[in-house]
Amino acid sequence: MKIAAQIREPIEKEMELFEEKFRQSMSSKVSLFNRITFYIVNRKGKQMRPMFVFLTAKMLNDGKVNDRTYTGASIIELIHTASLVHDDVVDESDKRRGFFSINALWKNKIAVLVGDFLFSKGLLVALEQKDYDLLHIISNAVKQMSEGELLQIEKARLLDITEEVYYDIIRQKTATLIAACCSMGACAVKPGSKEVETFRRFGELCGMAFQIKDDLFDYGEERIGKPTGIDIKEQKMTLPLIYALNNSDSNRKRWLINSIKNHNKNKKRVKEVIAYVKEMGGLDYAVSKMLQFKDEALELLNDYPNTPYKESLVLMVNYVVDRKK
Repeated sequence: MKIAAQIREPIEKEMELFEEKFRQSMSSKVSLFNRITFYIVNRKGKQMRPMFVFLTAKMLNDGKVNDRTYTGASIIELIHTASLVHDDVVDESDKRRGFFSINALWKNKIAVLVGDFLFSKGLLVALEQKDYDLLHIISNAVKQMSEGELLQIEKARLLDITEEVYYDIIRQKTATLIAACCSMGACAVKPGSKEVETFRRFGELCGMAFQIKDDLFDYGEERIGKPTGIDIKEQKMTLPLIYALNNSDSNRKRWLINSIKNHNKNKKRVKEVIAYVKEMGGLDYAVSKMLQFKDEALELLNDYPNTPYKESLVLMVNYVVDRKK
């Protein structure tokens, strides 16, 4: 059995019902919206984020979920989908998971409006059910995601990023949404409990490991549908590069910064940067940090009894760092 199917097995019934509810939550009176959302739904990914919601809820609630769990999963998936649509506009990306992006097919203006529509739908789902605690979790996540993106853009211009600032960026940009999934799952079944914060932290640690793994793909570890060196071309300072910079002498440091600032479109130079980062142990360092975040996340599960839901969460955390794409 594939790892994704194994993770999903204890929540298969809930995921099927969720997918139906999610499709309904995306409906609109405007036929153009429905055409576009139909395109989105039929090209969905593994739906890792709603799976985090259901697994957390079932683990903390003797294998049972409630209506709030479905609300939480729908909010997360709507906001996540909206952020992907907006990201493709910001990054001027024509492809998403091997298919044409919304902005490539329907242009930027429509893509931005579709993203706005999905964001507002996510907030309305919470308001309609009067689940203000869930609304608070997702609103905070959206705020942090926006700040993380802006911080990354600001630092890319100056190239003055430290390891601590890098962690701040990925915590806000990526980890905060996975943190919201897990705290949402806990809050849906145990509102006001200490588990809401415990699982927010658990999700955050998973998200940190997830983003570092993504950064490693830029150095050609596996084929993931994007060319290697894309982060360097976009002047994104990732952990392997930061480590190489911090451990270089002044001449090499100048060469690296000059390469990223002025030669980031030169394929030969980008290959040289990748080779240098590997040679300096940047990848090994990033892997060690990724595994540290993974181990901290797994440690938080130690106090909970072994159930199929906990086993799937453990599998999910390991999958985050072992995945090939």
